[in-house]
Amino acid sequence: MGDAFQQVSDSMGELIESFFTTPIFGDATVGFTITTFYFLLACLIMLAVFFAYKRKMEGTLVPHGFFANGVEYLIDFVANDVCKGALGDTWKQHFPFLATVFFVVMFGDYIGMLPTWKAGTGTTGVTGAIALMSFCYFIMVGMKKKGVFGYIKSLAPSGLPAPIALIVWVIELFSTFLRLITLAVRLFCNMFAGHVVMGVFAIMATTFVQPMIAQFSAAALGTGAMSILWMALLILIYLVELLVAFIQAYIFTLLSAVYVQLAEAEGH
Repeated sequence: MGDAFQQVSDSMGELIESFFTTPIFGDATVGFTITTFYFLLACLIMLAVFFAYKRKMEGTLVPHGFFANGVEYLIDFVANDVCKGALGDTWKQHFPFLATVFFVVMFGDYIGMLPTWKAGTGTTGVTGAIALMSFCYFIMVGMKKKGVFGYIKSLAPSGLPAPIALIVWVIELFSTFLRLITLAVRLFCNMFAGHVVMGVFAIMATTFVQPMIAQFSAAALGTGAMSILWMALLILIYLVELLVAFIQAYIFTLLSAVYVQLAEAEGH
């Protein structure tokens, strides 16, 4: 069993390295990476799903079948639980953008749950790009509603003494730009950590069963039995990660909606 644990330790470096993006051409800074490929693939799958949904809904207002009802449920979920709850009367104006963000993140998360495939949201380059779109959107919403100077001025609440207002304004300016970083890093870290944990248990499940395959014995049987535990934990974690992938899309979209609401709010 000690040899098995040593093999797990030796495999950890390869596991962590496998999660870092590799370029297909160019380099990881300027080029087309494997993560970008899977993100674009996720977007294409998303478009295919919605084109299929549109065809299913032609000539009817009521969805029929598991597929159409499932897509309809997700659309209603974004509309009712995210947009209406966070934005109130202006939710229809922002629904197209927020629904796009939700589904792009969700499909980007779930594509990485398929064996040997990479998560489209598995690098800060991708999550940073999505976060930048959200950041630019709520900034433009604030400037459109209040004007450029009015939005910049609104970062500090009105009615404060000038010295305090300046301090608050600087803090709020920093906080506004920090939203960009937190959106990107939160999504990346949650997906990265979950995949690493699943990778560790997958390594342990295969490593502990190898001695029994190589040479059957009572000791090897005992070691191999440990693989059943690791495999059961792997399946459990996989099911949890399926839920986490959805929750991360929800949180990312909800935070984006909250930032839009703050940009629209009077006196903020």
